[in-house]
Amino acid sequence: MPAPSEIGEPMAASEGARTRRRRDVRLDFFRGLGMFIIFVAHVPDNTLALVIPARFGVSDATEMFVFCSGMASAIAFGRLYDTAGFALATARIAHRIWQVYWAHVGVFLVALVAVIAADRLLAGDRHLLAASSFQHFLSKDTGTAVLGFMTLTFLPQYFDILPMYLVILAMLPLVMALSRIDVRAAGLAVAATWLIGTMGYLQLPGDPWTGDTWFFHPLAWQLLFFTGFAFMRGWLPAPPVDRRLIWLSAAILVASFPISWWPLVDRSELLTNVRIAIYPLLDKSLFGGLRYIHFLALAYLAYVAAGPGGNRLEGPAVRIVTRVGQQTLAVFMGGIVLAQLSGVVLR
Repeated sequence: MPAPSEIGEPMAASEGARTRRRRDVRLDFFRGLGMFIIFVAHVPDNTLALVIPARFGVSDATEMFVFCSGMASAIAFGRLYDTAGFALATARIAHRIWQVYWAHVGVFLVALVAVIAADRLLAGDRHLLAASSFQHFLSKDTGTAVLGFMTLTFLPQYFDILPMYLVILAMLPLVMALSRIDVRAAGLAVAATWLIGTMGYLQLPGDPWTGDTWFFHPLAWQLLFFTGFAFMRGWLPAPPVDRRLIWLSAAILVASFPISWWPLVDRSELLTNVRIAIYPLLDKSLFGGLRYIHFLALAYLAYVAAGPGGNRLEGPAVRIVTRVGQQTLAVFMGGIVLAQLSGVVLR
């Protein structure tokens, strides 16, 4: 099971010592893999971003991050609700929200300073800043930008995942309260909230000047988080290893390829029109339904490929990726800064 230092896992040290014996390598491995992919995707002007999984299918590493975060939160906070009571577990969630909020603020400031320093040392004419995600932050009303950033009403590009996670995490006490009445009530609430989100309602302001909203609508994305949460809590049973499910999942991935691979879409008027017609189901901001289906198919095949208990996940590379997955928040924060500096190097 994941380490106490991970997102959504504020377990005490004594609990961490007990859980290390029962750690499931699959969760750590796929969280670590998601971190590597997200890093590549966040490096500006990066040709490697052309070959990440998102270029060949509907879903991407963001889904992996959110789904695994839901599973990890079930391990930590779900256990707290079982053992420590509703009030204390909710207080620990509030504390975690506070921690992640300041992690979001801190990593932005570090990345901003790093790019400013690189711009002055290497360019001297602000062209690195102009090409970065900080350009709007520095080129407009600074007071409005700072106030908006601190109140999460201004989210610069690449700094929008943690705020989404904060809102979803704040929903967890309500879901747990409903589950005490009936697990089905919790499931219905999650599904209804997703419908509200994916239809574009109740979006949060993300840019004081343009009126743009948060790129990741948390009311839509919470469906994936609580799917992972439900699997780890046992509210949803683990899927069987069935040849029919394997073929169905593979068919979903193959069918999504023609409408996802842009060199093919750009050369086909038919595929372009199909993609336009079904775009609401592919929308990343509002977490369209086909993204959900595609990710579940991909996750099922990964689950089967990993073997029972992850017994096929072996070797030096797996150990490195798994180690990364055990420190997700720290790796994510470091990766954001390194991605910005890597973009400077590439430019």
